[in-house]
Amino acid sequence: MVIETNSAQETRQAGRKLAEKAGPGQVYVLDGELGVGKTVFAQGFAEGLGIEEPVNSPTFTILQEYEGGRLPLYHFDVYRIEEPEEMEELGYEEFFYGEGVSLVEWGCQIQELLPEDAVYITIEKDPEKGFDYRRIRIEGAGNEDFSD
Repeated sequence: MVIETNSAQETRQAGRKLAEKAGPGQVYVLDGELGVGKTVFAQGFAEGLGIEEPVNSPTFTILQEYEGGRLPLYHFDVYRIEEPEEMEELGYEEFFYGEGVSLVEWGCQIQELLPEDAVYITIEKDPEKGFDYRRIRIEGAGNEDFSD
């Protein structure tokens, strides 16, 4: 599935809609170049879970946990991960297979650790279509009903 957005607000809304259908133990992998809008999408995703606190990219902490929504959100940013073993030190399996939803930025860094049923989200720019244009590609389990 491909969604095209033309503003940060629309990108945020796309994240919100996807999260409204998320269930416990689901892992969403969010990839795209620096500055493409992954954090904006993640903020909308948190809103879709009913989380009201501010969401920022956890680049330096690797993991931020957000409670208070209908499901906990485990927001990973694995950009700085050099070896998959670093994820084991965090106890990633407890989060990936737990009662919350995991959103993993730069998931391509830990491909071998991701569940088979992960949902992959790729955000891309296309300067020819405008500064704020984004193409959001969603692949994997559970995205068939996204447009409802």
